This record gives sequence, structure tokens and C-alpha cells, in this order.
Amino acid sequence: MKKILITGGTGFVGSNLCKKLIYNTDNKIICVDNNYTGRVDNISEIMNNPRFEFIEHDIIYPLEIKEKIDEIYNLACPASPSSYQGENSIFTTKTCVLGAINMLDLARKNNAKILQASTSEVYGEPLVHPQVESYRGNVNSIGLRACYDEGKRCAESLFFDYYRNYGVKIKIIRIFNTYGPYMDPEDGRVVSNFICQALRGEDLTIYGDGLQTRSFCYIDELIDAIIRMMGTEDSFVGPVNIGNPEEFTIKELAELVREKINPNLKISYEILPSDDPTQRKPDITLAKEKLNWEPKIKLNDGLNKTIEYYERIIRKKF
Repeated sequence: MKKILITGGTGFVGSNLCKKLIYNTDNKIICVDNNYTGRVDNISEIMNNPRFEFIEHDIIYPLEIKEKIDEIYNLACPASPSSYQGENSIFTTKTCVLGAINMLDLARKNNAKILQASTSEVYGEPLVHPQVESYRGNVNSIGLRACYDEGKRCAESLFFDYYRNYGVKIKIIRIFNTYGPYMDPEDGRVVSNFICQALRGEDLTIYGDGLQTRSFCYIDELIDAIIRMMGTEDSFVGPVNIGNPEEFTIKELAELVREKINPNLKISYEILPSDDPTQRKPDITLAKEKLNWEPKIKLNDGLNKTIEYYERIIRKKF
């Protein structure tokens, strides 16, 4: 039995990963989160599983685990602009940088493999499209989003330095826009925003002209890719883009959600936030080659599943 530690385990991606590993393996899962953006409710169905343990802890501070850890998935970090910017920006940088150091030290101590959940935001406002892993990015290092963008870039740097200097077994993935059940309805991300606004009968809010593009990957497929990456040979460290290469404008997404929930709703437009990227599309050639992975779930089908989840959440709250 492996002992697997997942930081950010009560969050959107982390809770889905915890459940996947509990239900599909015989391993022990140790979930670590300070619940800053995560929710214990997300893991309530597995809390009493004898192979599952939840530890409330902030990875800005070192974590002591008495038992030997075999694998670490480092997913801890606020991931939506509303939760990582402004007053939270310094905390975000600390989570990215100090959190990475603490988890890398833990991996080194245990001779464990460690996977870093990096992000497409390391590419900034891209001058290369679609984005390939060799592209070094175009990031505003002093902008409002820099705490997250540069924090994740620094974390990647730390991972490679621990790999080169100490031989720590690392894996790095760069996650593009992902959606699905257990995403916080209030986190401000575009899919949850549109769905929840539509279910409440509100106008759908687009920032900018809506012609900026994103590529949306359903959560189950991201989780599959994460597990596959952890299972690759030690010599393959990444980084690897994980996302759906089908590209949609934000306006197309809004219209699709509106059509599914309430065609009579209006779309309103607000000012585009600073440094919000205008294009996102992953080149997933490496993921296909090394992970034998590519997404199959179409946006239309994934939205149907996500709407079902939010309908239950909205009913509970209202």
C-alpha cells in the first residue's frame, strides 16, 4: 500500500483526485488543506474511509508526517483571480514558493515522488499560439496577477533545482482551464460564473468583448492525466501541458450556457481586468506521446454534468 499525500485536497482539483484514488486504488490518502478556498464538504463522502486521513494545515509552514510518504501531489494554491489577488496576493506567493519548498523538503526526506500542479498562467499573455512547453512566456512580473503567475513560475524553478541538486523525483504539469463538479460556485471562474448566474436568473457577465479564448477540460480527464503523469518513469519530469485543445471564445461559452439553462437571459459586458490573457490553447503533443492521453469529453457534454451539480448546490443555498 502506497501512502499518498495531496495538498489542496479539499479544493476543486484536490477533492476530485482524493476520491478517484480512494475509489480506484488500495492506497492510503492523506489530504492536507487549510480550507482557504477548499471545503471539507467536498470530501465528506470519504472522510470515514479507513484509508483516508484529513489534516488541516497551511503548507506555508513545514509539515511533519510520522509515516513514510511515497507520493506527493502538490495542488495547494488559490486558483481564481478573486481569491489570489489584492489583499491575498502575498499569501498566494507564499503558498506557491514556501509551500513548494516545504513539500520538496518532505519529498526529499521520504525519497518520494512529487508532482507540482503548475498552470497555463506561466505563459502570461502568449506571443506563441497554441502554447507549447518550450515557450518561455510573456508575464507581467509586477502586475495584479503576478503573485500567481510568477509564484507558479518560481515553484517550477524550485522543483527543477531540487531535481538537479538533490535528485528529488519530480513531475510538473501545466493545467489549462478546467471545470466540473466541486468547483466553488463563488470562486469567480468563468464556467461557474456563467452557470450560477444563469441558474439564478441573472444576466451573464462577460469581461471585455468576449472574444478572448479559453480551452476547457472536464475535471475527470484532468484527474486521469495527473495520475498518468505521476506514473511515468522517473527520468521524465515535464513540464507537460494538460488541457483541451478545443478553443472557444468567452462569448461562445456564455451563449452555450444561456441556451442550456435560460435562452431569455441577457449578456452584459464589463471592463476586462488587467493582464487577463486574450488567448489560451494548449499544444498537447507531449501529453499524447508520454501519457497516452488526450481529452475526449466535449464541452457540450461536460457542461451538462456541471450544470446538474450546480443545480443541486443552488437548490441547497436558496
